[in-house]
Amino acid sequence: MKIDSGGINIQTLFLSSLIVLVALGLGLLIGFLFTKSRYLRVKAGTAGNINSKPNRQHTRAIYNLVVALSASLNYERILEYVLDLSSNILATDQSPPDKLVSAVLMFSHTEGQATSLLVASARRFTPADTRIVLPGNKGILRHILDDPQPVLIRNVAQDPELGRTVAMRACQSLYALPLRSGLDTYGILLFAHPDPNYFSEEKQEILDIVSRQASIAIQNAKLYSDLEEEKFRMIDIQEEARKKLARDLHDGPTQSVSALAMRVNYARRLLDRDLEAGKDELYKIEDLARRTTQEIRHMLFTLRPLVLESQGLLAAMEAMAEKMRETYNQSVVICVDPNLASELELNKQAVLFNIAEEAVNNARKHAEAPTIWVRLDSVDEGLGLLEIEDNGNGFDLAEIDAFYEKRGSLGLVNMRERAELVNGILTIDSSQGKGTRIRLVFPFTEEAADRLRNGG
Repeated sequence: MKIDSGGINIQTLFLSSLIVLVALGLGLLIGFLFTKSRYLRVKAGTAGNINSKPNRQHTRAIYNLVVALSASLNYERILEYVLDLSSNILATDQSPPDKLVSAVLMFSHTEGQATSLLVASARRFTPADTRIVLPGNKGILRHILDDPQPVLIRNVAQDPELGRTVAMRACQSLYALPLRSGLDTYGILLFAHPDPNYFSEEKQEILDIVSRQASIAIQNAKLYSDLEEEKFRMIDIQEEARKKLARDLHDGPTQSVSALAMRVNYARRLLDRDLEAGKDELYKIEDLARRTTQEIRHMLFTLRPLVLESQGLLAAMEAMAEKMRETYNQSVVICVDPNLASELELNKQAVLFNIAEEAVNNARKHAEAPTIWVRLDSVDEGLGLLEIEDNGNGFDLAEIDAFYEKRGSLGLVNMRERAELVNGILTIDSSQGKGTRIRLVFPFTEEAADRLRNGG
């Protein structure tokens, strides 16, 4: 297994870049908010009213919202800030916040089930309301998901989905806003009030600003969460690599070195009794030492194949096959399109090599395959195919997957995760007694990546 310490540096660089981008975005947003709040104040009255108390309160509340959301990367805390500070922004002496109902609905992606909306955070919802699951198939929710734009409605109780919540039934007006960044919609922000005229044009503009800032903060929190998960995944991979190295050392060179020590001792005593037999034993010791050296070199090649960095994927594949033959007497046939291999970026070459090396080692250890084939070729415009096939014992994939968490090896997990690194699709076809075929279809152009993601 190859441990690429550069992966951690890339993550650190990406996180630093993300922080810089967030800071720039917040700076632009604060400037926009200042201009917007000034526009609202001017719109509300003459220049003499610019410094009026309500407008100063709105500006301060919006500023507090921006500062609070930019200071946290905690997903749950951001949702709480959005609702609490939005209530403070909308509050006036004539319209206190005690009747404002608000909620953040976020998507729940459950495997095998349709996407639904759950109440991630809410104000003035009953306990039963907070547990409700909204399919988003009807009414205002369906409308805002189909056309992600803010919407103001009356008679909330008549809505086929939101009308199921007790808190919404007493409200006469509702303003719903999508939490959206680029092409991604994260959820829906809801504000409702018993007053049918509560959401004035000024309040709507303020809530539009809130939803945009909330979307940015949620996206940043999600990116940070993804980076944290990736960091722990890298730690797990490194730990598995250490365990694999310990197992390989124990099963290979350690046993061989122990055998060398025993045979040297035996040869020393044998030379005193039978010189010719002692010489034969020394020849055997020499052969064992040579094979042990080959095993150690093979392990070093697996940990860091320098030939991949210096000569490319084809040379690395051929070197792997040669070392398999020399060290384990394993036949590995390489069929690689040299033009395709040379077109790939070095990072993609490394991923493909790691997948092939993992698959070949698994076949050697477990399949007892006379021959293993490694093929790399183009299958369509912008798409490549890496295929590793053996004529060994095969296995029951469903059974392996069902109990995989109890196994000590992460070989299949490693291959699947590496396939994701190149935006590829990995399939495994195996049955007992009929060998195994592992296929990775991967894009090497942006257009092909889009087609593959869309099932084209």
